Order: sequence, then structure tokens, then C-alpha cells
Amino acid sequence: MKKSLLILALAISIVSCDKKTEVKEVKTAYVDTSELMKQYTEAKDLEAKYKSKAEEKGRELQAEVNRFKQEAAGFQAQAQANGQAWAQQKGAELQKREQQLSYAQQQLAQELQQESGKEMDSLVSGVKKFIKTYGKEKGYAYIYGTGDAASILYAEDKFDITKDIIKELNDKYKAAAPKEEAKK
Repeated sequence: MKKSLLILALAISIVSCDKKTEVKEVKTAYVDTSELMKQYTEAKDLEAKYKSKAEEKGRELQAEVNRFKQEAAGFQAQAQANGQAWAQQKGAELQKREQQLSYAQQQLAQELQQESGKEMDSLVSGVKKFIKTYGKEKGYAYIYGTGDAASILYAEDKFDITKDIIKELNDKYKAAAPKEEAKK
């Protein structure tokens, strides 16, 4: 019985090896996500938007900080002239104001980070959807990402489609820009 099972298993393995299996070529590529975000016009515009917003709001806050510094510098000279009781009261006021300015700076940084984070998440989500659609249209089985969160340790350059993705994303963004301006 054991011999017949062994012979049957051997016969099945020989027959299955004899069949020619059809090997389908799997089309793969990768995108350098760091380069994509550096070259993608919408990402550059978003970065510039928040940089100018930070500079604008930072200037307003800096003006208050400068006024505070001048007042604090004048405090030393006035403290001797106005006495210890005045100096203690004024010192407490200045300390409170310094804390408020520090809090305002932190609040501003956090606010800008949250705003830009939401828009950047939306942008990344849109890029992922675009790459998924691109992959389906071009017949790719896989499109990998490299860059900051590398998921590929090596790939031949011929599989790099980063430039194609950047070009198509930028073209799509430029085409959508006139529509956005028309809404405003």
C-alpha cells in the first residue's frame, strides 16, 4: 500500500512538472516620493503659502516682542528712579507679558502646523489616488515608493517613473488652476 501511494505521488509530481506553466510578466515601477514632493508644483505652492503666512504673522508678533524688549530695557533705568515697590509691580507685569508673548508664539506655530498639515495630508492623499489611477491606466501590477519612507532598497533606473508622475501631476494642477481662479 505504501509503495503504491509513493508511486502515485511520484507520478503526479512528474505529470505536474511536465505541464508548461504560463508565466505572465509583471509590470512594476517605482516613484521617488522625496523627489516628487520637491518637484510637484502644488506641493511647492503649498509650502510657499505657509512660509509667507508664517512670515506675515511672525512680523506682527515680532513687532510686539520688540516693543516688549524696549520696555524691559527701560525698566532697569526707571526701577532705580521709581523705587522698589514700583519695580516689583512693573517686573511682575513684564514677566506676565513675556509669558503671554511666548504663548502667542507657540500658539502661532501650532496653528500654522495644523493648517499646513491638513492641506499636506489632502495633497498626499490626492497624489496616492493619482498614482493608483496612473498605475491602472498604464498596466502596472505594482508601483513602489522610495524616498523618506523607503520601501525599496534597490531598483533599476529603467523602472523609475517619477518624472512621468511629476509631469502629469503638474499638468493636471496647472489645468485646474484657471478653474480655481475663476471661482474666486
